[in-house]
Amino acid sequence: MSHLMKGVKYCSPVNQMHKVTGTLFKAHILKNIFGINEQQFKISRTSSQLSSEKANSYNYVIVGAGSAGCVLANRLTEDPLSTVLLLEAGPKDTLLGSKRLMWKIHMPAALTYNLCDEKYNWYYHTTSQKHMDNRIMYWPRGRVWGGSSSLNAMVYIRGHAEDYNRWSREGAIGWDYEHCLPYFKKAQTHELGPDQYRGGNGPLYVSRGKTNHPLHHAFLEATRQAGYPFTDDMNGYQQEGFGWMDMTVRQGQRWSTASAYLRPAISRPNLSVAEKTLVTKILFQGTKSIGVEYVKNGQRKKAFASKEVILSGGAINSPQLLMLSGIGNADDLKKLGIPVVCHLPGVGQNLQDHLEVYVQQKCTKPITLYNAQKPVNMVRIGLEWLWKFTGEGATAHLESGGFIRSEPGVPHPDIQFHFLPSQVIDHGRVASTMEAYQVHVGPMRSTSVGWLKLKSTDPNDHPIIEPNYMSTERDIWEFRQCVKLTREIFAQKAFEEFRGPEVQPGNHVQSDKEIDAFIRQKADSAYHPSCTCKMGQLSDSTAVVDPQTKVIGVENLRVVDASIMPSVVSGNLNAPTIMIAEKAADIIKGLPSLQEKNVPVYKPKTLETQR
Repeated sequence: MSHLMKGVKYCSPVNQMHKVTGTLFKAHILKNIFGINEQQFKISRTSSQLSSEKANSYNYVIVGAGSAGCVLANRLTEDPLSTVLLLEAGPKDTLLGSKRLMWKIHMPAALTYNLCDEKYNWYYHTTSQKHMDNRIMYWPRGRVWGGSSSLNAMVYIRGHAEDYNRWSREGAIGWDYEHCLPYFKKAQTHELGPDQYRGGNGPLYVSRGKTNHPLHHAFLEATRQAGYPFTDDMNGYQQEGFGWMDMTVRQGQRWSTASAYLRPAISRPNLSVAEKTLVTKILFQGTKSIGVEYVKNGQRKKAFASKEVILSGGAINSPQLLMLSGIGNADDLKKLGIPVVCHLPGVGQNLQDHLEVYVQQKCTKPITLYNAQKPVNMVRIGLEWLWKFTGEGATAHLESGGFIRSEPGVPHPDIQFHFLPSQVIDHGRVASTMEAYQVHVGPMRSTSVGWLKLKSTDPNDHPIIEPNYMSTERDIWEFRQCVKLTREIFAQKAFEEFRGPEVQPGNHVQSDKEIDAFIRQKADSAYHPSCTCKMGQLSDSTAVVDPQTKVIGVENLRVVDASIMPSVVSGNLNAPTIMIAEKAADIIKGLPSLQEKNVPVYKPKTLETQR
């Protein structure tokens, strides 16, 4: 994903921003010039650290303060009698209680500073991908309060209703759309107000873009001219079509789960939070989980859970920790000398992700974000955001997009578009070179499935990640469609006054063979790993958790994060992960599931005859 600040990491503007912010962020300047009352950002130090005065036993120990873990920490401590310890490998997302001091996280336009840096990022890489010219693919994942919701592009997409009905068919009984929609709504406060699909009283603030950029308008008009419908809410009745995208931005600031869920709960006496704390092992008595072992400040310690240990580390860390603790394929564990607690061969299997590619067009008018990335403009934009949380720094600029079907008969959209009035190169690690605009486009339901395994017994070693990208003919065909259909949209009259030569793939790429080669060379992860601890029935030998999110074959252990998805949803993963945690919290509390029956979902009349 991309933003205004893409491609600046290795450029002089970064140094200039550091110098400016380094001067501005002296304590007296914060107080006298910015008027920041530091107390409004303060976090209770006593409740955010493990205290030597407290016993090391809690009702629940949650591993990972990310998109799911922050939700669980909040919801489980709503009961004042439930004690929770939340452990996070990374640091806090504030400094001295201030978001401004951590502007690289909280300024929406600055998002790829942390995508391209290891400070708040696990910085994973895959194996060499044999179907993609042996490329090693980069996988950023959040290692900070908020997890990947503190690193992502803030696009709020739920997926299609049929994704969740598919989950139910795949064995996740009770996770169909009518049982999931209420939890999307419970989490959300949409700036446009509540309706049958949107929430109006949840912690997660969702808004629309405010730039009113002419290229976004041109893109939406071009999609209409190409014959696609407009949707006024792709998270509501009609996902199919193009429109304005929702984003997790509140008053110009990234609204991560740390902001939405963790900070409002941090002062509760029954919640303890420890950052920079690496959990290395789940502790068992037989097959009963009783706590975790962790390392903090170089010291190895233990924390115990009287009720449950809950893993919320995400699609890489959760299966890794299970395997390190003796839960996984017994043969693989024995090869590494890990005592087997439970033979569960599905752990780390079923790995699914979204690939995307950038189709780029040169712009004939100086209206893209190219000029905004020049040093003097970056400083101006940064200062405005620091002062008022407004301006071009207050959005990730991915404000329009959409979903279409690759061919007639496909039951619901399987291709996603994000439009950006800028050029992105190599995850934003290379500076934009021209006035250009682009779409990020890719298939949503890949048939290529991968796996991950332990490299060693060292918890600090990244696991072996094998997504097996582009290993099926269906994936190859769908990606060809992505390029061809994007070109068709960019060729519409709405872009006439802006359209220059095609930058990528380039006019020399025309045949299927040439398009396939371009995809192999340029497609990248959309950063949506999932499904590595899939939810299913006990009869499914590949399932890792049951529909109650309990790990099969052991007691008092759950997984609650994107890893338990039976199959990847048709869209971005942050919103579904938050929904999973909201629903799991009710399950853990023993509450009946929320349900909304007979909610209408759009189905095109020409489903079988037109794309």
